[in-house]
Amino acid sequence: MARSFSFSPLFVGILLLAGLLAYVNWPAPEAEQQQRRGGATPVVVEEVSMQPLAIIIEALGTAQANESVELTAQQAEIVTAVGFDDGDSVARGDLLVELNNRAEKARVSELEINLAEARRQLRRIEGLARENVASQQLLDEQQARVDALVAQLDVANADLSELQVIAPFSGQLGIRQVSVGSLVRPGDVITTLDDISRIKVDFNISEAHLASVAVGQKVYATSVAYPGETFSGAISSIDARLDPVTRSIQVRAIIDNQATKLRPGMLLQITVQRQVLETLVIPEKALIPIQDKQFVFVVEDNKVISTEVIVGERRPGVAQIISGLQPGQVIVTEGTLRLRDGATVNVLNSDTQG
Repeated sequence: MARSFSFSPLFVGILLLAGLLAYVNWPAPEAEQQQRRGGATPVVVEEVSMQPLAIIIEALGTAQANESVELTAQQAEIVTAVGFDDGDSVARGDLLVELNNRAEKARVSELEINLAEARRQLRRIEGLARENVASQQLLDEQQARVDALVAQLDVANADLSELQVIAPFSGQLGIRQVSVGSLVRPGDVITTLDDISRIKVDFNISEAHLASVAVGQKVYATSVAYPGETFSGAISSIDARLDPVTRSIQVRAIIDNQATKLRPGMLLQITVQRQVLETLVIPEKALIPIQDKQFVFVVEDNKVISTEVIVGERRPGVAQIISGLQPGQVIVTEGTLRLRDGATVNVLNSDTQG
């Protein structure tokens, strides 16, 4: 029969006491041993100084073409000619698509012939009228006939132009949606045309920043499609009304896009520079948050003093100090976690020690 083992309370107590003694006497890290022996904690410091700090407004916006249109047919007809390929760049006035227009062309030719004859008759009657052979009434009737034919020819030319799809402005075409022989109806999309030499971008800013923006002010845009590249532009208009729900206002900027890198629909990160302040700036890693307050360690005579500061604007890696520090003071930027108020420090970068 197997024997069962049990631990007595005395034996358990001895084990716990041994563990506690081992923990207390375990060698502490070098920095803690130095402090227990009254040694200095190694730190890296930096001198507080006035530096330029750009105060900016950041927003998100969607790129839009400077001009954009869907090209459609005005009449139901058969496509007889297509004068472009997908993605072509075209100039204003270029003929893109021609629909069946034989009847309209014949009508225009007929009216041009009739008008030429009517004008010849008008010139003959004018000559007779000068010789008092033709009456003024006959001259007026022929002039009215000429004017009527001119009006009819204008209508015929308008009907003919409706069977042609012309580029209304210079830009870049999209995907072709028709082929020769296709039947198109009014409203059917033939292709798209975008002027992307300049890009419009609309974004919203808080009403708190309204006084900080103006037409003509510089803006900068970035896109995830082009890491590290910045596109510059300017504010072209500011909406007349604020959104009563979000308390924001819409701003439109125009960004130069001669290289055609930006495309409609892209998400752009917009930065508007409000002003550049000459202010106290410290590394953000020097800040020690305690509850809702911020502190830094100021170095004086190789000892540190915990000092409360008020932080203003923040940028990646840096923070503006509104109060609590003066230019020329030296603060700890590395090694803050091992410090306490009044601790002695050993400045590693001694060239900046105050």
